[in-house]
Amino acid sequence: MGSLLASVLFVTTACGGASAPAAAPTSEVTTEAATPSPTASPTPSAMPTEDDVAPVDVEDAPDAGNADLAANAQPAFAAKALEVLATLPIKGRAPKTGYTREQFGQAWADVDRNGCDTRNDILNRDLTAKTFKPGTRDCVVLTGVLAEPYTASTIDFVRGSTTSSAVQIDHVVALNDAWQKGAQQLSVEQRTALANDPLNLLAADGPANQQKGASDAASWLPPNKAYRCDYVARQISVKATYSLWVTQAEHDAMVTVLDGCSDIAVPTNQTAAPLEPVILPDPAPIAPAAPVEAAPVVPAPAPAPAAVPLPLVEAPAAQVYYQNCTAVRAAGAAPIRIGQPGYSSKLDRDGDGVGCE
Repeated sequence: MGSLLASVLFVTTACGGASAPAAAPTSEVTTEAATPSPTASPTPSAMPTEDDVAPVDVEDAPDAGNADLAANAQPAFAAKALEVLATLPIKGRAPKTGYTREQFGQAWADVDRNGCDTRNDILNRDLTAKTFKPGTRDCVVLTGVLAEPYTASTIDFVRGSTTSSAVQIDHVVALNDAWQKGAQQLSVEQRTALANDPLNLLAADGPANQQKGASDAASWLPPNKAYRCDYVARQISVKATYSLWVTQAEHDAMVTVLDGCSDIAVPTNQTAAPLEPVILPDPAPIAPAAPVEAAPVVPAPAPAPAAVPLPLVEAPAAQVYYQNCTAVRAAGAAPIRIGQPGYSSKLDRDGDGVGCE
């Protein structure tokens, strides 16, 4: 909870105009409409822009102090949207009586006391390729590019009295809707925190924000279907943080959206719990091994000399004599080998020591 107020940076209205009485339906730019008009389109000349309000000086900004202003801590890290939705009470709408924009604190207040107004804080967060007005310490955004989530379009933002309204700052849970679903019971400080909580603020397409007005999920969802799960998960996180409830129709619409993304987690500034360190026992001491005497080195025996074939030596002449191999065969002595009686080299034509083969 202590970190929530520190993260409360941003705008307290969708486009920063003056408040209107609850009975006069207008757009979310000045106050949230009681009923949205799908065909309604913004009228640039009627919509205040950041050019209408100078950045609040840090010395003039209201000091919200260090207290935890949210009714509850944001949902736990990685909490499933469906599980958090199940914790929200289901009730009917309370009367809208007494709703004004001022019930949620000063618009454009520099709640975090960083010297920059809320709208520019959100533009700085959500836009890319930004340029800033010189002398504003990178506060006032002059130009930038918005990857717009509600329409899946790309908007080139240019600051100016006729161009700034192309990008508006949407309260994801409209303040008028919050008033009728529990915010009446919050303190002014808590409602101011709700209106300025970056969890509840998005830079959005101006016409889409105008069409949404003060609708809840039962009556308006982003045209970009791929973003609906994230949109509903963010609404659930905001409502859980500020003890707001949902109507039955709103609850059912949220369940229908989450049916296709049941594992999606709610956005939160909470972080994962640190892992508990694993302490291993000290290993038992190992006694040093006794020295081992090296075995004496025995030289290998010298290799035996290679055998040298002996030359064939003709045996001494014997008493037996064969005229030719025919005689040897006739005597039954074929084949006749060297050293046998009667062997002679003339009988061994190939000189291999065997004659008359």
